[in-house]
Amino acid sequence: MIGELAALGAALSWTISAILYKKALAEAKPVSANIVRCACTSLILVVFLVGIGKFNILTSLPSYAIVLASISGIIGLGLGDTLYMTSLKLIGVARAVPITCTYPLFNLLLTALLLEENVTFSIVLGAAAIVFGIWLLSHETDSGKTQVKRTVFVKGLVYALATAIIWSVSITMIDVAVTLPETSSLDNALAINTVRLVAVAAILLMFSPAIDRKLDFIRMSKATLASLVLGGVVALGVGWFLLTFSFLNISEAIAVPISSTTPLFSTLSGVIFLRERVTARNAIGSIITVSGVFLLFIV
Repeated sequence: MIGELAALGAALSWTISAILYKKALAEAKPVSANIVRCACTSLILVVFLVGIGKFNILTSLPSYAIVLASISGIIGLGLGDTLYMTSLKLIGVARAVPITCTYPLFNLLLTALLLEENVTFSIVLGAAAIVFGIWLLSHETDSGKTQVKRTVFVKGLVYALATAIIWSVSITMIDVAVTLPETSSLDNALAINTVRLVAVAAILLMFSPAIDRKLDFIRMSKATLASLVLGGVVALGVGWFLLTFSFLNISEAIAVPISSTTPLFSTLSGVIFLRERVTARNAIGSIITVSGVFLLFIV
């Protein structure tokens, strides 16, 4: 049960961070935003490890765990999250989220083929239910609203789909890194998550003159900077730690679909705190998503 709850905690963390990112992206470019959130959050995590007296864990990690975590961070947080933020700008949350949240299906394929995990019918059914429920929750028609130009829509769709694939690969790599016999502990999970973030932050800063030629990331307003740093701590610090911790208790095939329920929490928070109208699509999507999560909890 602790593993499933940790995966749900990751989804909730990513819900909160998405709200903060959305606010920051109104003023910042996706690349600039990603550089700031990764650099600042990695520094905070390193200081946190020093503060709790766990910094020595970083130096004791096996080299292959460090390599796996670093590559996972570079492709997942560096490339994947930049594409995600770009898709959000191009086609909006309602279109980008349901596409990117199909990453559990790619993870099921990877875990079955590469990790040879036992993927049962109930796991497949639960993952499919979650993805379909998320689509219902997030899908939005254009009636009465400005339609996205077709070329922009196609580009945003491609970026969102590429994000889902990249995230699935990155998650599988971090799963391997934290479940090695030498690293399967809570402290190591925290250290590996820190290594993952430090690696991508270093790469982004190193190549910032090329990928952010005007270096806009050093000229952000205080409000935008605060949103990105807080969002980074919640998503990259808390959210990803909870997901890596869940891998120590349950299989990736179960943890990943549960972690993809972010749109469910977004819909519920809108209804509870913003008093948004509950449509039939929202209700059915919520029921299907919760049913999918239930199937994974009883595996």
